[in-house]
Amino acid sequence: MPPERLLVIVDDDEKFAKTLKRSFERRDYEALTAGSLEELKVLIATRTPGYAVVDLRLSGGASGLACVQALHAHDPDMLIVVLTGFASIATAVEAIKLGACHYLVKPSNTDDIEAAFQPGRGRRRRPACGAADLDQEPRMGTHPRDVDGDRLQHLRDRSAARAAPADAGEEAREAAGEVKG
Repeated sequence: MPPERLLVIVDDDEKFAKTLKRSFERRDYEALTAGSLEELKVLIATRTPGYAVVDLRLSGGASGLACVQALHAHDPDMLIVVLTGFASIATAVEAIKLGACHYLVKPSNTDDIEAAFQPGRGRRRRPACGAADLDQEPRMGTHPRDVDGDRLQHLRDRSAARAAPADAGEEAREAAGEVKG
């Protein structure tokens, strides 16, 4: 099977890993499981998955971040999604820095995970839009995390300007970003 349909699931919860494995197999993935960093290292010594799902907290206090690091070192193009029941901005940032393309909070289902693997999400994000694109309306359903920072600020400023009443004084319109003085 080509590596792009080969998936490894790293989770110490055997029931969850088995359920997730069956679910991905129904979607035509070949799914492998590992319950620890050591098991993962043995597995990737002979196989190169295109995808990985890694639980952030493994048994014995082990961190899934070490698994993310090992997977990324093995294949920098691998799409890695980190799952956690204990979300924090710091661990999300660290996971992305180590090579994860997305970070999802449990409970996440197979649809959520597979969507996180899709282009335009996480690390494989579309290029930032140019200044000429700033005035274009975002597509329906676009989440703020999927809009680059400059465009997001521009949209916020424009919304604030629209919210200022037309008959408001210059001070109110300036506060809303409509009048630059």
